[in-house]
Amino acid sequence: MNRSRIYFYSFGFTVQFDLCQRTNLVLREGALFSAAEPAMPQLWSFVLLWALRTPSGGAADSGPSAAGSLVWGPGLEADVVLPARFFFIQAVDGAGQNFTSSPGEKTFQVKVSSLSEPFSRIWVQVLDRKDGSFVVRYRMYASYTDLQIQVLLKDQNVAKSPYILKGHVYHEGCDCPEPDGEVWAEQMRCPASFPQIQRDLSAFPRVDPQLNAHEIPQRFGRRQSLCHYTIKDNKVYIKTHGEHVGFRIFMDAFLLSLTRKVRVPDLELFVNLGDWPLEKRQPHEKLHPIFSWCGSNDTQDIVMPTYDLSESVLETMGRVSLDMLSVQGNSGPPWGQKNQTALWRGRDSRRERLELVKLGRAHPDLLDAAFTNFFFFKHDEGLYGPLVKHMSFFDFFKYKYQINIDGTVAAYRFPYLLAGGSVVLKQDSAYYEHFYQELTPWEHYVPFKADLSDLLEKLRWARGHDEQAKRIALAGQQFARTHLMGDSVFCYYFRLFQEYAKRQVSEPEVREGMEPVEQPKDDLFPCHCHRTQRSTPEMLLQQS
Repeated sequence: MNRSRIYFYSFGFTVQFDLCQRTNLVLREGALFSAAEPAMPQLWSFVLLWALRTPSGGAADSGPSAAGSLVWGPGLEADVVLPARFFFIQAVDGAGQNFTSSPGEKTFQVKVSSLSEPFSRIWVQVLDRKDGSFVVRYRMYASYTDLQIQVLLKDQNVAKSPYILKGHVYHEGCDCPEPDGEVWAEQMRCPASFPQIQRDLSAFPRVDPQLNAHEIPQRFGRRQSLCHYTIKDNKVYIKTHGEHVGFRIFMDAFLLSLTRKVRVPDLELFVNLGDWPLEKRQPHEKLHPIFSWCGSNDTQDIVMPTYDLSESVLETMGRVSLDMLSVQGNSGPPWGQKNQTALWRGRDSRRERLELVKLGRAHPDLLDAAFTNFFFFKHDEGLYGPLVKHMSFFDFFKYKYQINIDGTVAAYRFPYLLAGGSVVLKQDSAYYEHFYQELTPWEHYVPFKADLSDLLEKLRWARGHDEQAKRIALAGQQFARTHLMGDSVFCYYFRLFQEYAKRQVSEPEVREGMEPVEQPKDDLFPCHCHRTQRSTPEMLLQQS
């Protein structure tokens, strides 16, 4: 185990450092505090890289310690309802030193069961993150009372195991919303807001649902594909506009999932189902609020997490194999063993991608770039083919350098590339996703020009500055682990809808032609909600 750099993960636990005269310090929500300082509950987990001066070549004093290893995360909280709940384990040796490489993927065993029901339908996976830590995820297919989580190391309980989630523990399909949004947000450790939300909504200080219901379909409805949603009394209603509305399934599913968890304020919104953001008017002109999965520098759309990321949250341990948790257990070999060639695979959805493939052919020692599908430039297939076979996304991380280049809009693979432990080289772009504003070039990724003119230079820089490239890769990975997990995505949607609802100056209505979006039924494992209905200020105002 390399002890020259130690990763400490925080979830409100206290650790003792050999430095600082062994002063007790508290790691909470991504910051270091003295025991007397108050903590700000904003994030579930964060990695702190703390350099410890130890004799060179120091080795681990022992294998992992059951008592010394650490367990934390939202999956240990009964009230944090997610499609797949998750928590973390950090392997620590008998001397109190964190492992920074894998002690073995079978080191820890995890059992999740209900104390009240002997046959629990719960699927558990322990994923080795290869850095001394593990992510444990479990998906419940029914709701239970008094859930027990046992974390074992050679039949010994780890840390404070067994963990008992007391009371009713609801599964993803249970329609049992927390009546008070702020109580839910506190349980989820949601931040008060997000930078992109503040930026997007600054263009819309007043929102008139009555006016929008008339003007937006007239302006966009004939040429674009839109969904007009109303959330009223925590029920979802929809009317579609345009010809191609199949992608409504992604928004339908997320709205239903969110309203099963928390009471969402009454609101009306229009969701753009297309790739490109729509509101191209200038701020001094009359703007219409359009919710889109991607934004751009020349539009005023309100940006949500992409349908791809949102669906991966809902279908983790379900019908998708690529999600922010699975990537963490499939990040390839250690940094020093990764292939030193940059990798890109994809389809021909932008001309710069053709140039990327051309660069790869001219410089195969630096870049392996190839198309897996032709659609937009089929007449050029002879020049830029032949096509290569699709490769598993997890195999991408056998390569040290990942190229992120726009497709029709922003490349929605970016969150997964960041999480994979390779350094991401990202094209400068006018397009952005909901989290880009929180990223810093040269800290979380290596930027290159939109026309690719300096890409080879940046690749050579990364090769010649391996330690700096590695630090950027780790910072990007930690950003993804902290900001792009399922709990953060739910928090983003809720805060966005909450802030948008505050700006409404007329009452949201279930309009003519709208139909309900029904919650799915589960006759095999029905859920019985035991939450006590509380009257929040918003509810009292609506009743008056």
